[in-house]
Amino acid sequence: MSRGPTPGIVTVPGWQCYPWLLAGFSTRRGGLSTVYAGGGPPEQNLGYTPEEDPLQVAEARERLIDALLEARAAGSGGVRPDLITVRQCHSGVVCQVERSQLPLASADGRASLQGDGLYTRDANLLLGILTADCVPVLIADTRTRAVAALHAGWRGTVQRIVERGIGAMSQRFGCRPQDLIAAIGPSIGPCCFEVGVEVREQFEAQFGYGGELVAKVAAQPDSPVRLNLWEANRRQLLDAGLAPSAITLIGECTACTRLDDGRRKYFSHRAEQGFTGRMLSLIGTVAS
Repeated sequence: MSRGPTPGIVTVPGWQCYPWLLAGFSTRRGGLSTVYAGGGPPEQNLGYTPEEDPLQVAEARERLIDALLEARAAGSGGVRPDLITVRQCHSGVVCQVERSQLPLASADGRASLQGDGLYTRDANLLLGILTADCVPVLIADTRTRAVAALHAGWRGTVQRIVERGIGAMSQRFGCRPQDLIAAIGPSIGPCCFEVGVEVREQFEAQFGYGGELVAKVAAQPDSPVRLNLWEANRRQLLDAGLAPSAITLIGECTACTRLDDGRRKYFSHRAEQGFTGRMLSLIGTVAS
């Protein structure tokens, strides 16, 4: 790596048994950025945020890919995986991507596709989703080796982006639920995600189990509730046919998880009032 500490990555327990699979969730540690560090050590901002130097973001992304390859000791036949991201818009749109479409980005690395999910069956592509509280969901097919990365904020969750993504994989590649594995990454947890009545009502109207996803903060009828986006997306995976044992919940809240030294492990848009960086969740395969 060119400079700086090793980028922080959270890998998915149990997925190491698939040598062809690359997957991980970045943390804010081990980066190059000082914009959101508050005077502390440099951090790993992987989003083209307004305050950040885009060249530094591009370098940080390359360093993260290097670290992911090293962590998995993954061979790719000498071909470095290409990163593909998407211009996220809190939708239910998922986009199929192929190597023949590359570069799918501007010269400085900014995404040209718009939507909130990516899926592919091509090797040596890394699909990336940016978050700072929203839920990243990574999916892999252990039979066809198709993969997907989905950005499930509360709006995308209401629009069933996880079910849409699996439906697209099934229709395009013949993926079967019994072959799928999924990971729900670091994101704002039910401990911290307070929402108003209008959001609660959308979940209750959209899902038969919507009432099970909320817990009241106070006794008043119009008081905020805490919404469990982890469980909402887990239920979508179950409804799509995945076995409970095939779903891994990382279970770390981006708003309140701290390191031993008291610093935040993740960026949190809500906890930091919008002035924050972005994590990058990655999934892809290498040719074997």
